[in-house]
Amino acid sequence: MKLCVAGGGKMAEALVGGLLATGWAQADEIGIIEVVAERRSYLAETFPGVALAESCQVACASTVFDVSDVLVAVKPQHVAQVASDARVIRAMPNTPALVGQGAAAIAGSATAEKADLGWATEILSAVGMVTVVDEGELDAVTGLSGSGPAYVFLLAEAMIAAGVEQGLSAQVADALGRQTVLGAAMLLAGSSDSPAQLRSNVTSPGGTTAAAIAAMQALKFEEIVAEGIAAAVARSMELGG
Repeated sequence: MKLCVAGGGKMAEALVGGLLATGWAQADEIGIIEVVAERRSYLAETFPGVALAESCQVACASTVFDVSDVLVAVKPQHVAQVASDARVIRAMPNTPALVGQGAAAIAGSATAEKADLGWATEILSAVGMVTVVDEGELDAVTGLSGSGPAYVFLLAEAMIAAGVEQGLSAQVADALGRQTVLGAAMLLAGSSDSPAQLRSNVTSPGGTTAAAIAAMQALKFEEIVAEGIAAAVARSMELGG
């Protein structure tokens, strides 16, 4: 076994799915510890061949879970129940890891070694990009990229709903909205231009895009995003104790 994942929630599902899809590991080389029986059943159906255990004690007593490397994928308030005396690498990945396009930041504890950072980078690089930050920056990372996919999904929801309101069928609005978000993201990722420059490139003075941007900025679009991220950061700090 190459990796044990303690916790079988949505983030763990995305990471495991990405690691399997990219060939980092085979199903029988990954084990998941999940306390909720219904969730274990779901994971068994989703990832045939992956070993499952209902607790750390059961996993430790099993010869199947013969692994020294553990990825802890639980909420911050539950970490102490899973790991105490260990060299810890804290990580904030996000759910696009499921399609190999994750964004993750990692930070090593005082006892973590360079090799530990390398190990964590290897795993998370298999499902996206990884950057190393100071531990004190992880709350900001959580607010920006950890929770970030939901902001994009919310934008897509709003765009699709607006398309329907303007007379498009739900099917057409959904297809156009999804592809527009995908295309814009790919253009952003593949360009050396700043987001501001890319926006300027498609915003002709006095045109339709300029009218839309002006209306959004009048409603303080940037401030709404900034306040949302600040709220996520504050909540991350609360959850982390």
